[in-house]
Amino acid sequence: MLTPLTQDWPLWFAVPYVMAAQAMSGVAKDLTKMSSKSAIRLVVPQEAESRLFKWVAILTGSKNALKGVGFFVGSVLLTLAGFTASLWIMAIALILIMFTGFLLPRGMGQIKKKIKFRQLFSKSKEINILSAARFFLFGARDVWFVVGLPVYLQSVLNWSFYEVGGFLALWVIGYGGVQSAAPVLLKYLNRGRPPQAATIQFWTFTLTIVPAVIALGLMSDWNPNAVIIGGLLLFGLIFAMNSAVHSYLVLAYTDDEKVALNVGFYYMANSGGRLAGTVLSGLIYQIWGIVGCLWISMVFVLCAGMISLKLEDPKRQQPYPSLAVGDGE
Repeated sequence: MLTPLTQDWPLWFAVPYVMAAQAMSGVAKDLTKMSSKSAIRLVVPQEAESRLFKWVAILTGSKNALKGVGFFVGSVLLTLAGFTASLWIMAIALILIMFTGFLLPRGMGQIKKKIKFRQLFSKSKEINILSAARFFLFGARDVWFVVGLPVYLQSVLNWSFYEVGGFLALWVIGYGGVQSAAPVLLKYLNRGRPPQAATIQFWTFTLTIVPAVIALGLMSDWNPNAVIIGGLLLFGLIFAMNSAVHSYLVLAYTDDEKVALNVGFYYMANSGGRLAGTVLSGLIYQIWGIVGCLWISMVFVLCAGMISLKLEDPKRQQPYPSLAVGDGE
């Protein structure tokens, strides 16, 4: 769809056209992500909750790490092959990936009866609470990370375009790596038990401290490069733990019959939080700068933490040997 795009197109047509293509791409991406996460709930036995956490963390973490790798691959393709050829290469790759769907079991996750529109919105108390917390959690990240941070790095700290892009891409890769390793990192804290309500509450309230410390550091005239880099590393570590536990809990709170509906509703809240954070990131940065973005981020995380206090522990949780303390895996 984007391959015919050239510089000769008038802006009044080119911009809406690109936005429409990006919107379709975003919908396709979220449907793919929702289906992948839902499939894990269907292939892992319900009594093996901790194995579920392990595979959810691996899927989520590898997806985000590959997203960071994609930034570098995209830049290489753009440099070596050009815009149009890069698009065709990606299209062919996606077609090849599409055929892997035929290897999956038939009827996997298929809904047995028609769903009415009002049923698309979750009726599960835990899913609703978790979705609300997810909205503020991802809004807290994007409110300073999407617009405010790269503009600040380039315009205030005088980082080059390539330094900003390369650093943020590496940050995403590291963030994904921490997500994948979350089960191993948490097994000692939870004594071999899968995450519970207290787990997400602990990590969310811990995350609240990070944007506040970064904001105070910048307001205190500390070395801004050290504050931003150190703060980003700490924020990425704790945020990745939050995200991994969230991704597990949404599956732990649902059953096989409603997994796609619940996961879809949950990621709708995720997208809503990212949209709010992105819009606010540009607006707040213009008014109060990066420090203002960080304080709003702290408020958002605090809201997520307060909401998560209403969560109860998932049912059917059993310790699992593969990640028990001292297991050595």
